[in-house]
Amino acid sequence: MDKKPHAEPVARDDGFNAYRRRFLSGVAQAGAVGAVAATGAGAAQAAWGGSTLQDALGSLFQDQYQRMSKDEIQSALQRIERKAKRKYGVDIQVGNAPPLPDTVFGYALNISKCKGYRDCVDACVKENNQGRDSQMQYIRVLQMEKGTMDLEKSEHYYPAADVPVPGKFYLPVQCMQCDNPPCVKACPVEATWKEPDGIVVIDYDWCIGCRYCMTACPYWARHFNWTEPQLPAAEINPVTHYLGNRPRPKGVVEKCHFCTQRTRAGRQPACQEACPTGARVFGNLLDPKSEIRYVLENKTVFRLKEDLGTEPKFWYYTDDLARSK
Repeated sequence: MDKKPHAEPVARDDGFNAYRRRFLSGVAQAGAVGAVAATGAGAAQAAWGGSTLQDALGSLFQDQYQRMSKDEIQSALQRIERKAKRKYGVDIQVGNAPPLPDTVFGYALNISKCKGYRDCVDACVKENNQGRDSQMQYIRVLQMEKGTMDLEKSEHYYPAADVPVPGKFYLPVQCMQCDNPPCVKACPVEATWKEPDGIVVIDYDWCIGCRYCMTACPYWARHFNWTEPQLPAAEINPVTHYLGNRPRPKGVVEKCHFCTQRTRAGRQPACQEACPTGARVFGNLLDPKSEIRYVLENKTVFRLKEDLGTEPKFWYYTDDLARSK
């Protein structure tokens, strides 16, 4: 979990950051050309922190993901792979699998089965290459008093060895993949958007770290990299996705993305597979035969903060309440 609270971003004109990015890129290009002329390619390469000059310039002038051509995307994927190799000494594969046809993902969680073990949290951290020292965690399991739904009074840091605690219940929260996501509207540079399969994604190379999206999210689901994420080379998951679990830099926002690298390959999210009590149900909302459709049609379900109109695609239910026919 983040050690620092969400900071209030400094208000800026919507077009300012896009202009600033282009301006700084132009300055950087001029400086790079001057460096090559003055000191030679070897010294220029060292000035870029060990990356090649070509990769450095390619990253500076990289466009927003949705606007890149197929060739530009492939070049970006290869740059990320080379950077990971230089930084961690690990070969990773960065994919860009598109949304599956006729698919909108949704999640449901059986509160009566969740015992607060937090196996889902650990699996998510490992699968999605989250920084270890920063304790970055996309999933928060809240320990709640039975009979209340006051999220502000929940316990985030309860002793895991003591669960389940009598008189308590457990409520995991993460990105709700809203159908009407306020975070998307808040981003001044369009670094985040909702994909056709319902997943709200982030282009980490386009994020400017203003944290507007964090302020807009009512679910505490977005997290900022205050420091360079620490990833032990031996623990890196090499199977990644551009919009998912590829290694992220300092100064950008990240969040749950329904394990894009897994779910777009027909697999379940890591948190669902890791849950020891079977509390988690994930699937295609458009498939009438899917388990999640059965839950939505036969259980009394609810969503958090529905009055805000965000239309989360994450539902909760219990075994004690069945939908009356």
